[in-house]
Amino acid sequence: MKRYIKNTIWGSMLILSVTSCSEDLLNLSPKNDITADQVYSTEQGYRESFLKVYGSLSMTSGGGEGASDLAGIDAGQSDFFRLYWNIQQLTSDETLCGWNDPGVPDMVYGMPDADNIMVKGLYTRCIYTITVANEFLRESTPEKLSARGIGNTAEIDAYRSEARFVRAYQYWVLLDLFGNPPFVTEDNLIGKVAPEQIQRADLFKYIEKELLEIEPLIKAAKQNEYGRADQGAVWTLLTRLYLNANVYTGAAKYTEAITYANKVINGGYALTSNYANLFLEDNNVTSKNEIIFSINYDGVKTRNYGGTTFLINSLINGEMTPVNYGVPTGGWGGNRSTKAVPTAFPDYSGKTDKRAMFFGDKLENDELGEFKDGLRVTKFKNVKSNGTPGASQGGTFSSLDFPLFRLADVYLMYAEAVLRGGTGGSTAQALGYFNQIRTRAYGNATGNASAITLDDILNERMRELYFEGYRRTDLIRFGKFTGSNYIWPWKGGVKDGRSIESFRALLPLPSSDVIANTNLTQNQGY
Repeated sequence: MKRYIKNTIWGSMLILSVTSCSEDLLNLSPKNDITADQVYSTEQGYRESFLKVYGSLSMTSGGGEGASDLAGIDAGQSDFFRLYWNIQQLTSDETLCGWNDPGVPDMVYGMPDADNIMVKGLYTRCIYTITVANEFLRESTPEKLSARGIGNTAEIDAYRSEARFVRAYQYWVLLDLFGNPPFVTEDNLIGKVAPEQIQRADLFKYIEKELLEIEPLIKAAKQNEYGRADQGAVWTLLTRLYLNANVYTGAAKYTEAITYANKVINGGYALTSNYANLFLEDNNVTSKNEIIFSINYDGVKTRNYGGTTFLINSLINGEMTPVNYGVPTGGWGGNRSTKAVPTAFPDYSGKTDKRAMFFGDKLENDELGEFKDGLRVTKFKNVKSNGTPGASQGGTFSSLDFPLFRLADVYLMYAEAVLRGGTGGSTAQALGYFNQIRTRAYGNATGNASAITLDDILNERMRELYFEGYRRTDLIRFGKFTGSNYIWPWKGGVKDGRSIESFRALLPLPSSDVIANTNLTQNQGY
């Protein structure tokens, strides 16, 4: 189902302002005369409403590339992936952005404040998707289905389990980045009271409970339509949740991480033979056995300036020949690597470790605003594995699907959980999974290790997953994000980097929301 979103009807989508996000959670109302009884009067209406849940991850709205579901933020910057990627990458040791757009420099320094537009945008986008999922769940109860004479309840029950998964994933993003967000489910009454704040440890328990309840209800691993969640996605998110449990709750759950990593690994997935194919436009064909859950994009039918359109165009400029990246009229020249990324490889030419995909010859990051100060990353292309260009309206938009969850990450999570003391796995198996990744990267066993440490895992995560939106969370889990024990260029706002305060391991809640909702308490330090 590579292009399923094109079937979504967005006429009744709601507009949510970034100025008072959680307050609006309980006060949303349609901006037209379509009522719920009309929208949900047929099985097709339920399917279209269900697809809005997924569509809210990959699109900015149903009104084309210039429209957004969120008010108060540029439409092109308001999609989930662009906001999430910027926060995960720009605050880390991997990525620099030379643009001086609002919020970008502070994000690069690792020091965004409570008025940062990307902080507001991601927080609001997550709440928006949660709201869409809540509405679908509210309208698809057995009682509502019976009253409306809807017969195919088994299919709608499947939709419900997936909507719950997407909601759990969005709550995980809020848990991971913000810690203590407002909390609402389909059981809350609309328009009555402002949402309560949930504490991080309690949100962890809620997400865990939801995923464990969904696990037997959702379709089996690799049995759902492409781009839709299944048991493999549930297991992967549980693995990620448990691996980070010590950060979220103060109690380690590495044994549980191993349990669910094993379920993924035994679920029929396999590494694709060619690493580069993971990031080419036909990855839904060439890499479908490694990709567990993806965000799907269509550069013709569902265009926006976020997603992989943003990712590809922001990493290249005109001198890099945009046609080779499947965006012949694109190339925005914004994001590039810190020197930490290419120097993590034995050489950055790609001759030894084929995952090293860079352009340029200046490693140093002397000027933040200079796109050529640092190597450019070239691994993402709107091009098929046979070299033909992917679909692109106007030569700028991308049809590359983004692999949000993939098997190589699960291998590394398993290895890390074993090294951190979890039971139910073995160091020999951890080393074996680590070396499977290395063998693919080198094309042979010359890069394989005889033993691994936690530092090896963190370094391998950079080499395997660079620029894929993992790094901030990884650095926090390894205790290297704040403080001075690990410094990278422009950390803290100075060229050579400096220490940043420990409270910055959590993002602030948007100040406008804290003011509007008196139930919210700002995260410490902001």
